[in-house]
Amino acid sequence: MSESIYIGVDLGGTTIKVGICNVEGQLLHTYEGPTEVAKGVDSVLANIEKYVRLIVEQSPFGWDQLKGIGAGIAGFLNVRDGVVVLAPNIGFRDVPIRALLEERLAKPVKIDNDANVAALGEAWAGAGKGVDNCICFTLGTGVGGGIIIEGKIYQGFSGMAGEVGHIAVVPDLEAIQCGCGKMGCLETVSSATGIIRMANDAVQRGDRTSLATVEKIAAKDVFDAAKAGDEVALRIVARAAFYLGKAMATTAALLNPEMFIIGGGVSKAGDILFDELRQVFAKLTPEPLQRGTSIVPATLGNDAGIVGAAGLLLRS
Repeated sequence: MSESIYIGVDLGGTTIKVGICNVEGQLLHTYEGPTEVAKGVDSVLANIEKYVRLIVEQSPFGWDQLKGIGAGIAGFLNVRDGVVVLAPNIGFRDVPIRALLEERLAKPVKIDNDANVAALGEAWAGAGKGVDNCICFTLGTGVGGGIIIEGKIYQGFSGMAGEVGHIAVVPDLEAIQCGCGKMGCLETVSSATGIIRMANDAVQRGDRTSLATVEKIAAKDVFDAAKAGDEVALRIVARAAFYLGKAMATTAALLNPEMFIIGGGVSKAGDILFDELRQVFAKLTPEPLQRGTSIVPATLGNDAGIVGAAGLLLRS
């Protein structure tokens, strides 16, 4: 067997997920083990090495077929030098992870932000397969994103490009402070956290809504209530979709992508979100910039980060 393989590592605070991909981005094998952050940096690196070696041993492939390892990491990274500047969830500060892993594994290593690698995964082998220019919005606890230009992650001059959750879209009179310290960011209204906040505010105001009977509101509860015709929930969904569509219209004017890929837990809301989103985008985007541009849900789910990390070896 002479097929080349690439390993992606999704380095999380609790678990390390590793996967083997082929040159087409097909995920062939996966393995998951504990990160063991409390044991320190050396132990985390040792675990990455152990899981990478183990997954190859458990597969039908040989070590010589492995062309390299990519890692997706949440935090502030110096991608060019392969250094984790600060990643609080894994206790890393100024860790030259690329050099350290290359020393351990004797294979090329590349790293990038977790949102960027998820975007690359979708562009390489998911919803955007075959599309060279796309933008991904990941709607979870916050709003993350990634920009893919000519099939590769666009970094910006300091590696901070793609922070779509911090596009200021909410007018001053309606804006609240974002976790980044600024006012009116997309993340404050279109993330799961933002949707839950708007629902709790409505309940506290005494608005007539079925959400008042929910002990601890989740974003899914809001979407379920909207699908059942709850007017308050419908307004919340419309507001989240409006500002997301507004941010997409802005990025379309700048980058003219062929596709917007929407991932994360909130994207599972389905048509009630996507129908509204497409209408807003059509309303706010000049017609020539809409032509040929589609808005689609992500397809890889939790595997996007692994696939995209593996893709760093081929697409960066």
